[in-house]
Amino acid sequence: MDIALTLLAVVVVWQVLRVRYQRTHIVLLGRHLANLQLERHMETLTQGYIRAIKADTEARQLQVLETFAPTERSVAAQVLSLAKSMQQESRQDTPMCMLSFCVPYIERFLPSMTRDFRELLHIHAAGLRHVVDNNDGWDPKTRAYHLSAELYLFQHSCHWYCKSRNVADARLMLRHQVSHQKVLDSVSTVTRLAYQQWRG
Repeated sequence: MDIALTLLAVVVVWQVLRVRYQRTHIVLLGRHLANLQLERHMETLTQGYIRAIKADTEARQLQVLETFAPTERSVAAQVLSLAKSMQQESRQDTPMCMLSFCVPYIERFLPSMTRDFRELLHIHAAGLRHVVDNNDGWDPKTRAYHLSAELYLFQHSCHWYCKSRNVADARLMLRHQVSHQKVLDSVSTVTRLAYQQWRG
């Protein structure tokens, strides 16, 4: 009985610490997102690309895709703004646990098992700008495909920072019916190589 009570107490304390830890990350990121319109722009683009794909003709597809150019530029600029804003925070406030589940305050006793969210945001900002500027010379539909993947990966990273990698993977699959690996395979080479290096 004593062992069961001890285990129950450990689980309760763990849950309290986990919730408190995750809440600090959510609040911190939310504060930096408050003056941006990233979520609205991302929704506009992801839904808009789906509409374009469903258009009757290729000419109509291209016409629809062209209407999103201002929103694409705005997303790239705002992710860069977020990356610069988050740079003001300390490394102690921006760790990401590399385990699949959340380990509260892991940066204090196993810093080698964490990565810096600030660095990851700069990777996303550079990757989005690369695709928006179409430095690889893709046709409009291919570019939209890669840009969707960039947005999905960015969203995954935010969920990972706020919750855990498992939660981020699950939300990605639930919202977009795509796996993290598929998204990573679909972003630009610039983003993928930098992301893999960051992840180690």
